Amino acid sequence: MDPALIVLAFTTSCLGSVMGVFTGLVPGIHTNTLASMMLVGYPAIAASVSGIIPEEYVPSAVCCLIMSASVVHSFLDFVPSVFIGAPDAEDAISVLPGHRLLLKGQGMMAVRAAAVGSLVGCSAAILLAVPLQYLMINGASEFLDGFTKAILVAVVGVLLYNEFLKGNLVIGTVCFLLSGALGYAVMELPIPSTGILGEGTLLLPMLSGLFGLPILLSSDDGHPMPRQTDDGRDPVGIVPGIKGVVMGSVAGWFPGITSTVGATVSATIMPDRSPERFISTVASIGTVTSVLSLVTLSVSGGGRSGTVIVIGDILGDSVRGFMTEPFMMLLISSAVASLLGFVLTIWAGRMMSGLVDRVSQKTMNRIVIAFVVSLIAATTGIWGIAVMVAALLIGFIPSANDTGRTCLCGCLMLPVLLM
Repeated sequence: MDPALIVLAFTTSCLGSVMGVFTGLVPGIHTNTLASMMLVGYPAIAASVSGIIPEEYVPSAVCCLIMSASVVHSFLDFVPSVFIGAPDAEDAISVLPGHRLLLKGQGMMAVRAAAVGSLVGCSAAILLAVPLQYLMINGASEFLDGFTKAILVAVVGVLLYNEFLKGNLVIGTVCFLLSGALGYAVMELPIPSTGILGEGTLLLPMLSGLFGLPILLSSDDGHPMPRQTDDGRDPVGIVPGIKGVVMGSVAGWFPGITSTVGATVSATIMPDRSPERFISTVASIGTVTSVLSLVTLSVSGGGRSGTVIVIGDILGDSVRGFMTEPFMMLLISSAVASLLGFVLTIWAGRMMSGLVDRVSQKTMNRIVIAFVVSLIAATTGIWGIAVMVAALLIGFIPSANDTGRTCLCGCLMLPVLLM
């Protein structure tokens, strides 16, 4: 590859990483939104850099920026998940173990676990990308596509079997179906989602209502948050990240299997009671999925996320094929972003740790609840509030029946099965 293209990928990746910090730390602002804005503004961007970057490389440069933002976002979105309780679609189930560690004064342990898992996952995904691309181009893709529905049904079976072992099969099934019905309505029905800040995503009120807000509303402790400690050491090692690579490789190809679902299946097959190790696995799966979705794009021309779909729209057929220049530039961008994302995640975690122990848990919860509800109202309007209320009613079922929240992942899986 031309050294100039490597320099271009590195430079645009640094710029994109700054954007990823913003989207990762602000709940409800996703890289899909950033990618959509870049697509709309692409003609103006291309015109503004035409004298700086050769015209034929502008699409790849813009896509490297988008990809690096997506990777950094996949690192940093665990910080608001742990300290605020406002989850992203990819890490919703990690809210509870992250909050448990926070209440023990170990919020930074959760953040470091997520950072290590993401770094392991991204590094492995980059190494696997080219071999997987070769296999998919040479027939593996058609073979795997024939098993999509079967894989999804099997995953649902594992989730429900996990509830059966805990004696919660009926409640787990009810939670799966109710959350799935809500997810289907959010994803498939023409529900308005426009607030005073423009059009937002109804995934924010749905996921906050199912996973984040019930935890905050159930906590009435008025004592100060425990002082957050950080010994500066890796709390998990590479094993949880490697587990995430295995599930992330599946999630990167089959639609509907997010990092949340993959980590739950992994925990069922290979039980691990450590909350920090579970968080590390979730983080690894999310980052692996982000990177390996590029393989899907290069083989089929389709994407598994809004970010990759936009990249495909900008690059067109130039990204398709074995080890094309755009594809390799995107992998370089992912590598740069993973290193920056690791450092930035630790920095952001330390910053948040210094804030949460200055206020009582009750006050902190009220502030966060007010912020999340205001954000939902501002970005999705009255219909977003309605979705949040419906999600809350479902989200309280597990705690009211002393069961886990795993089957609430039906909000993401059932819609795919019904398509």
